[in-house]
Amino acid sequence: MFKILIVEDDRHLVRLLEEHLHKFGYAVQAVEDFENVRNQFGQYEPHLVLLDVNLPKYDGYYWCRQFRSVSTCPIIFISARNGKMDQVMALENGADDYITKPFDYEIAMAKIKSQLRRAYGSYAASNERSVSVAGLTLDVDRLSLSLGSLRTDLSYTEAKILDELMQRSGQVVSRDRLLEKIWDDQAFVDDNTLNVYVTRVRKKLAVLGIEDGVQTIRGRGYRLLPVWRGEEA
Repeated sequence: MFKILIVEDDRHLVRLLEEHLHKFGYAVQAVEDFENVRNQFGQYEPHLVLLDVNLPKYDGYYWCRQFRSVSTCPIIFISARNGKMDQVMALENGADDYITKPFDYEIAMAKIKSQLRRAYGSYAASNERSVSVAGLTLDVDRLSLSLGSLRTDLSYTEAKILDELMQRSGQVVSRDRLLEKIWDDQAFVDDNTLNVYVTRVRKKLAVLGIEDGVQTIRGRGYRLLPVWRGEEA
């Protein structure tokens, strides 16, 4: 049974979400102590988090960063803030999707189901598939990237982007292809969303000492260049 953690201080909304989630057979826990959200997250070990932006004590962006430091589980923001920058900030802080209030509960449940399928369904059940390019190894199943003795964890979406780029190393991968591979429902995607995720991928590569590994091909897409290969020679 999938476990959903709700981090939301609107008790009426929490009750409605709980009712719909239970109908789909999910286990649900709602945060009540907003000063110890990370502890509750660690104790419950949810498969997915529904997270508001405006919360007591610290905002949702802060808690999203805290969750990301220990987990790659899907995180969906549910917020009344509907500005583009609010959504970009959510993605930059580690979120996987963003739903604006008021929302249709059927759509929200479909997005939750989609994120769970991506994280724990056919993609996760890939029997520890890995991809390697010039010593850089992506562990698709464990959502990790390594080069020599260095290793960094990835979000599900970061892994999907790297998987596509590494399988076509040196080739241009179109933006449309990346969007098609990453999102089943493209209603949320705007022109900036993919840019945000590619920036996050570049940061993960930088952790391994790889700078400028992902090249932007204006008007076409992106290309992975094994620029670190010469450094090993």
